[in-house]
Amino acid sequence: MTVDLKVLNDQSRLLFAISLKPLQGQRFQPSGFPNLGAATFKTAKGDCLLVESAQSMANRLEATIWDATTQRPVSAVEGISHVRVLRKVNGQKDPKLLTDSILESHRLNSPYLLAGSDKTFFNIIKQAVGAMEDGPIDRKMLGETLLKYDVSSLLHGVFLAKKELAGGRLRVARALSAFIEADGVRIAASGGVKNDHVNPSGNTKEGFGNVPFSRDEFTADKITLFVNLDLAQLRGYALGDDVVHLLILLALYKLRMLAEGNLRLRTACDLAVDGMAIVSTNVTGFALPTKKDLETDLVPAIKKVNESVEKKPRMVVTDVEFNDDLKKGKEDKESTSEDEEEAEGGDNG
Repeated sequence: MTVDLKVLNDQSRLLFAISLKPLQGQRFQPSGFPNLGAATFKTAKGDCLLVESAQSMANRLEATIWDATTQRPVSAVEGISHVRVLRKVNGQKDPKLLTDSILESHRLNSPYLLAGSDKTFFNIIKQAVGAMEDGPIDRKMLGETLLKYDVSSLLHGVFLAKKELAGGRLRVARALSAFIEADGVRIAASGGVKNDHVNPSGNTKEGFGNVPFSRDEFTADKITLFVNLDLAQLRGYALGDDVVHLLILLALYKLRMLAEGNLRLRTACDLAVDGMAIVSTNVTGFALPTKKDLETDLVPAIKKVNESVEKKPRMVVTDVEFNDDLKKGKEDKESTSEDEEEAEGGDNG
């Protein structure tokens, strides 16, 4: 064992406050919200800004363990549970990957898993939680189910909202949460023009013509990534020390991967850790382990969990198919603002 987690045994939380800075220049662009824009707020210290919400950060943390090139989890976490959604394209015999529970904002509550005409996986989950149709929720049984099919749900939370699944009462809060705030913020106003050199005075509603736009970015005295790992919640699943150990390693690995190169939040918001060491704010002397050390320990930790029940791995990779028509919703209004195009989209983790 490379990473010593004994210091966390008596802790209920593991907290980090990681200082960030723009990778280049001084300006950055925060999340944009419909009918709100940037989420600014005031404190006793002055003007502040929500740069990235907990929902969006959950999605970004999950993405750190996905290899988009191979369309599978990175090798360091090989053996963790997740659900692959496959789809037959143009009548092909062999279905192709459509999405994965690791990529879905609501994990196992994804409509591609539970709302399709193929009820195979829906029935698997329904059978697994069937004993909870009446009476209180059996947290250990729910935890075992999530561990088996999508271990990330134990870290990032899930809400199985279908009434057929224990009356829609199966909910797990985030055990790993993060958000980014900026203090001492000031607006950096700018703008530009979408140029049409062929027909500058063309119909802009149809995409022609020159379109001027304004743009608000920000500067800040301080940008901080706050991270909270609820150790008490991980133990409360009652899944055993091996599972708790794995969940902590997995959470720390995601944070390390995020810190080392996954902080390009938007085109105009590319951040980096400001400094070298990342040290806990509540556990004295505990530093975020290196990527190498975490990868070294993750492999045996995953293997140990999967071998803890004889002949029955506690984590499995499940394949399901979604071949329903991909129906379109109501068309959105055309956006002519570059700011709107850059607004945060996946803020629903």
